[in-house]
Amino acid sequence: MAYLARFWDSTIGKKIVMAITGIFGVLFVLGHMSGNLLMFKGAEAMHDYAVLLRTSMPVLWGARIALIGAVVLHAVAALQLVQRSNAARPQAYAKKAPQVTTFAAKTIRYGGVLLLVFIVFHILHMTLGVVAAPGFVHLDPYNNVRQGLANPLVAGFYLLAMAALGLHLYHGTWAVFRTLGVARPSPTPLKRRLAVALAAIVVLGFAAIPLGALAGAFTEQPSPVTAEGH
Repeated sequence: MAYLARFWDSTIGKKIVMAITGIFGVLFVLGHMSGNLLMFKGAEAMHDYAVLLRTSMPVLWGARIALIGAVVLHAVAALQLVQRSNAARPQAYAKKAPQVTTFAAKTIRYGGVLLLVFIVFHILHMTLGVVAAPGFVHLDPYNNVRQGLANPLVAGFYLLAMAALGLHLYHGTWAVFRTLGVARPSPTPLKRRLAVALAAIVVLGFAAIPLGALAGAFTEQPSPVTAEGH
């Protein structure tokens, strides 16, 4: 326990925790995106996907608890690293010379806060149905998503959050490689092909859903839940 405490208290320890929890987050995001894309197959496919998750409750709750723990550790480590950095230089530089950086790096903190807000909203919106559109039905994710994202403001918030997620992944993927010693610091941060590819795939995959809803690509279909009830 003392070793873990010293590890967590060190700067490199916090960065390693952020890297590992970031990898877990990427895997979850890719899996979640794959499930969401079943929207284009229709209500039955989305219903079967929801039922599969429900019939695997121990695995589902294990993944949820692990994800929540990863998000908390990631956020706490990030906050403490920022506080440690600010404490190391309480007075700002008199003159700050420009460095090679990216927009993603400059906005990583704000994007992280936005993503935390989005995660809470998304759970209340699509999982619990607390702030959902009228007619929300559990185990009918197709119609819930179709109706929930028909509101341009809600769809716009989802798209904004996905843009933040893309920037977060772009910067975070390369940071993971550096922290774990897989790659050295690069003088050309715009040429991070793997990071660009991952961010682009995730953003396009997730953005396709609210854009499809706004474009009317998801037509009204009978609820499989209602059909099973009869």
